[in-house]
Amino acid sequence: MPDTLRDADPSSKPPSLPIRACIVDLDGTLIDTLGDFEVALNAMLSELGRRQVTTAEIGRWVGKGSEHLIRTVLTNTASTAQEREGAAVEGLLPEAWRLYQQTYLRINGQHSTVFPGAREGLDYLKSRGLPLACLTNKPLSFASPLLKAKGLSAYFSHVFGGDSFARKKPDPLPLIETCKALACAPAETLMIGDSANDAQAARAAGCAVVLLTYGYNHGEPVNAVDADGFFDSLTDIGPWLEAK
Repeated sequence: MPDTLRDADPSSKPPSLPIRACIVDLDGTLIDTLGDFEVALNAMLSELGRRQVTTAEIGRWVGKGSEHLIRTVLTNTASTAQEREGAAVEGLLPEAWRLYQQTYLRINGQHSTVFPGAREGLDYLKSRGLPLACLTNKPLSFASPLLKAKGLSAYFSHVFGGDSFARKKPDPLPLIETCKALACAPAETLMIGDSANDAQAARAAGCAVVLLTYGYNHGEPVNAVDADGFFDSLTDIGPWLEAK
């Protein structure tokens, strides 16, 4: 066991069934990607003649997929009521997406960092023989290169993005399909994330779920979310699992 493991949060309860696989979120859970979002979004906004956005704003908006993020950014940077109308936002979305994708693919990972303890936590989960899948609402064309750039790809037997299935988290479908790929029942699968999206999807799919306290969660206190545990580091999950 890595010596970085700390005592589990006493308010967190171990799952009722043995955990045989884990699904891990990406943005806000493994990697702090707000810097990448800031660069790509502000490059897009500059081309569109809009005001720049801050990382604090992005942290409140990120988590429901790139299309939702861009829609939210376009709505919140509009200077007139007409620009904020749904039809105007939808009309601008294709060009905004093209500009955003153009920059994001170029700088992906350059302004992001792996959270402290994330690598050690993944090492520990692998040492228990648990198959791991990364499930994110980020497009797969962004997620896979980012994991590779940060040296995290080898931990995962599967990587799924927000465009891998018909619906995104918080819908349970992505978790249900990921459990199938892991050949593990949802009741024996742990979702590790940082937001209400992860928790709601896990609850609906029948998975246990724990949340990291340092993530984004749309700017809201994560401890208010219905989850099985809350941890300050991915390494803290080890003692919690061993308590079973």
